[in-house]
Amino acid sequence: MEKIGSGSDAHLARRAAQAGAAVVREMFGGRLDRFEKGAGDFATAADLAAEEAVLGILRTARPGDAVTGEESGSSGSAGARRRWLVDPLCGTLNYAVRNMLVGVNVALREDDGITAAATADPFGGEVFWTDGHRALVHRDGTDEELTPSPDSRLVDVNLDPPFPNAPGFQAVRLLADPGFGRRFRPRVVSTTLAVAWVAAGRRAAYVTDGDLRDSVHFAAGIALCRAAGCTVTGIHGQPLHTGAGGLIAAADPETHAALLDMAKNQTR
Repeated sequence: MEKIGSGSDAHLARRAAQAGAAVVREMFGGRLDRFEKGAGDFATAADLAAEEAVLGILRTARPGDAVTGEESGSSGSAGARRRWLVDPLCGTLNYAVRNMLVGVNVALREDDGITAAATADPFGGEVFWTDGHRALVHRDGTDEELTPSPDSRLVDVNLDPPFPNAPGFQAVRLLADPGFGRRFRPRVVSTTLAVAWVAAGRRAAYVTDGDLRDSVHFAAGIALCRAAGCTVTGIHGQPLHTGAGGLIAAADPETHAALLDMAKNQTR
């Protein structure tokens, strides 16, 4: 396999995500101060420390790039061609109650596309990463190509608000669709690590509502799915980030078509 250069944006994304993951591991299980963000959302000291570690690496290597961090907000020109999108601890509620289902997301948006991204699993010891063309998982010092698969029949459905397309579309109603139970098995892991699992063949699909443009939560996972060859659209099958928004990321066209039909059932 031809290696991605160590000085590339993709390699930098992987290294930055690994740095954040190391902080998340180190602080796990300790007493963590919470910082309320409103509407029931909060950050912990681990979120802040992990973001500082990620941004330190990005700013040292690419001082001219703009950055948007979930906790620190945006820096650099609002119209910057290159902007890093950083979610230092996706699954904060999981983490706060000592559940290890969390991820660290780092993505580079150049103009209108994500050209490098990484999602690190701090406790699984893996980093899913892409240069925008290939999708790989790095573990134990080696890289392996990601291969999507619908075989698990496991579909993650994001049930967290907001729900901008309700009542016309509500992700939770997919679970009540008669066809869903016949074909799929629902999962809700409360972290976008599950989007990377679609690219890796560990989930058949992922579904969420919402405006995901420049999302620090979803940009990395979407890039991984696209590079791995998944079928990725908005909730009504439209091009991503257009129309109603949302996301259906599926391992194959058949799974995508089935979920799209169930989503359409809600407006029939």
